[in-house]
Amino acid sequence: MNPQAKLISSISLFMGTIITISSNHWMMAWTGLEINTLAILPLISKSHHPRAVEAATKYFLVQATASTLLLFSSTINAWHTGQWDITQLTHPTACMLLTVAISMKLGLVPFHFWFPEVLQGASLLTSLLLATIMKLPPTTLLFLTSPSLNPTLLSTMAIASTALGGWMGLNQTQIRKILAFSSISHLGWMTIILIHNPKLTLITFYLYSLTTAAIFSILNTTNTLKLSTMMTSWTKIPSLTAVLMVVLLSLAGLPPLTGFLPKWLIIQELTKQELTVIATMIALLSLLGLFFYLRLAYCATITLPPNSTNHMKQWQINKSVDMPTTTLTTLSIMLLPLSPMILTTL
Repeated sequence: MNPQAKLISSISLFMGTIITISSNHWMMAWTGLEINTLAILPLISKSHHPRAVEAATKYFLVQATASTLLLFSSTINAWHTGQWDITQLTHPTACMLLTVAISMKLGLVPFHFWFPEVLQGASLLTSLLLATIMKLPPTTLLFLTSPSLNPTLLSTMAIASTALGGWMGLNQTQIRKILAFSSISHLGWMTIILIHNPKLTLITFYLYSLTTAAIFSILNTTNTLKLSTMMTSWTKIPSLTAVLMVVLLSLAGLPPLTGFLPKWLIIQELTKQELTVIATMIALLSLLGLFFYLRLAYCATITLPPNSTNHMKQWQINKSVDMPTTTLTTLSIMLLPLSPMILTTL
């Protein structure tokens, strides 16, 4: 890809994100989302592979539809209330359309169908952008409009997302698809607490983005795309592969790692709101995701599972690990002691 084109796309991507998260007017938020969509398309299709072009086409159609619904919802609200302020969304039809639009942009169930396919067609770094930065503007809009949204609808979509993300991730062999269903499952955790404590949704998103960035950085360093190559990638950089196992367990939410903090806080908040049944359901459904995280961690270690296919092991190489990967992995494992400070911000 032309360096100038990559620079323009990257700058437009960050500018679109900043415009959306800092806007109060619906038209400015919509403009930022459109800039984001147009900026990420060249990055998705830069390899010119048919699968990448297909992923870019799917992403464009879904995001254009979601942006149209978002604009339609804000127009209906302005028609009835005379308000274009994002926080003044009060009309029931507008709230319903906005929930559908944001769900399509994020990939919540039942609008999840595009997300695994797009991640599978993109490169590892572009998949990282799609799973983290591209989800920040829609999550911010959900945060701003959370008092007006329907709690029953959001809870239903959240539980369905957690269940589907766990079930569909069980039979995948492509790591990008596994991480896509992991993202859908974590979106369920973010959505379930949105009505009761919106700040906790943002904290969960930040910690999820941190851990996911660490995993994608390690996978990019070892050039690992599927389980069969992960089984032999430990011979390249054994120490980094061992760290990958711990980061995957952190993403699964096992204590005393960083990923345990948001799930602990969400279950605690749901229990305070006397939603013990919902807290129990979403905690049990997260065990499905824990299973395929453990399978990934099992494949990432030196222990090879029994299989009938022979894979050639790679020569161990003295490849250096860059500082961003080291920093991300350290933070994604060791942030749990900061939980008292985080609790004071809620």
